[in-house]
Amino acid sequence: MEKEEQTIAKESKPCADEKGMVLEPPKTAPTPKTAPTPSWFTPKRLLFIFCVINLINYLDRGAIASNGVNGSQRTCNKSGSCTPGTGIQGQFNLSNFEDGVISSAFMVGLLVASPIFATLAKSVNPFRLIGVGLSVWTIGVIGSAASWSFWSITIARMLVGVGEASFISLAAPFIDDRAPAAQKTAWLGIFYMCIPTGYAIGYIYGGLVGDHFNWRYAFCGEAILMFPFVVLGFIMKPLTLKGFAPAESKKALTQVETAASEDTEVEIGNGGAASTKEDFGDKKKYKPAKVKGAIKSSNQFVRFMKDMKVLLLDKVYVTNVLGYVAYNFVIGAYSYWGPKAGKNIYNMSNADMIFGGITVVCGILGTITGGFVLDFMTNTIPNAFKLLSMTTFIGAAFCFGAFCFKSMYLFLAFFAVGEFLVFATQGPVNFVCLHCVNPSLRPLSMAMCTVATHLFGDVPSSPLVGVLQDHIHNWRETALILTSILFPAAGIWFIGVFLKSVDRFNEESEHEVNRTPLLESKTAERKESSAQS
Repeated sequence: MEKEEQTIAKESKPCADEKGMVLEPPKTAPTPKTAPTPSWFTPKRLLFIFCVINLINYLDRGAIASNGVNGSQRTCNKSGSCTPGTGIQGQFNLSNFEDGVISSAFMVGLLVASPIFATLAKSVNPFRLIGVGLSVWTIGVIGSAASWSFWSITIARMLVGVGEASFISLAAPFIDDRAPAAQKTAWLGIFYMCIPTGYAIGYIYGGLVGDHFNWRYAFCGEAILMFPFVVLGFIMKPLTLKGFAPAESKKALTQVETAASEDTEVEIGNGGAASTKEDFGDKKKYKPAKVKGAIKSSNQFVRFMKDMKVLLLDKVYVTNVLGYVAYNFVIGAYSYWGPKAGKNIYNMSNADMIFGGITVVCGILGTITGGFVLDFMTNTIPNAFKLLSMTTFIGAAFCFGAFCFKSMYLFLAFFAVGEFLVFATQGPVNFVCLHCVNPSLRPLSMAMCTVATHLFGDVPSSPLVGVLQDHIHNWRETALILTSILFPAAGIWFIGVFLKSVDRFNEESEHEVNRTPLLESKTAERKESSAQS
């Protein structure tokens, strides 16, 4: 028995190397007693839930757009009798400009908050951030229902944009993580199919509720629909996103956030000389809370700028986004001016319903088809650029040709085929955004793509096309000039076919590699240097 105890003690005794330095025995990680509990969110459940949330998001956009069309100002005749206005515009007695501001105010919150949520995803669990965003969205629509003036509803609509920003930045990476390898683009296509579908449903929903009840009830209904998903975002076990530390790994996050500040303190300690661990601990103990907060904010900003530099230097990403900006410039103007152009060119009595119907049907079929075709071709970045350039070019040719016909029926046939092909880009373009960057950069990639396409695409396109029409006074020529911008979009995406591209989905992110040993390696280096001296 004594021999056995001596043997055990000998084996557990620290070893010494050739220089006589004591080496600690390797520490083995404790094995968990029970397997981790799987999340309730299976891949298909997650896709279904995110699709429903996306539908509700765009239902809200359709509802506010419906109010803009159906609302009217108060009118008064010469005798002094007035007819009350309808909708938000009539109740708050808004000008056409103010009514237009309300419908686009959510863009302010969306553009400002998208990069913020994407950056926060590196220090806060992304799934919880979606829960926070949906909470803000729900507060925003409730505020819209309870608004009492132009400014109150404008601020509420901005909050809706802030809430939507978290979902837009983070939902697609979650879907991309959990989709089958051979169906990634198809799953993304199904998700983005909800955009035209939700918008069309919202247009009908907003009109019906406004006509039969009151426009405020439409917003209340949206809040009720979204509330269960807000609850899910907080009570269910959070999912992790590829490229980010697990939700329970607070130590890893702390190391990443404080590494830069610790390096700075060591360098400036004792007149520039490296201080000991005890001195470092004393400094940290007496560091004011304001200094800690300032350092943390500074680190967040430095991290954001570093990530932005990576995105801007990525030729594949920049090429993809530039093509998407030109594409969205046309699609945004189509959605706003299309019915009016059709009404003036072809004397359509119900142009809004015709254009809306074509957009819904072609949007759903085109988006799903584009995803499945890319998966059939094998979902790679070069294949995505080939599909983007080909479908956009042929779709642009059909749309351009449609406006050349004098027959309304030929116009509708060619325009429907063109929109079907043009909408096939949704899955491939987002696949490139997700796979051309490191996994930890995917939320920021999606956020900045959204910011760019809105800021330089659909937001300025509507007023610019209006200025063009005011200048030439010919809707056919205006429509042809607008449609021709799709050809440069196809050309930009065609350039992407020849760029050297790497699918970085399976690469380890810098955040994953450095998060655990960051401080330990620095401590080991200091010990080794002091031992050698």
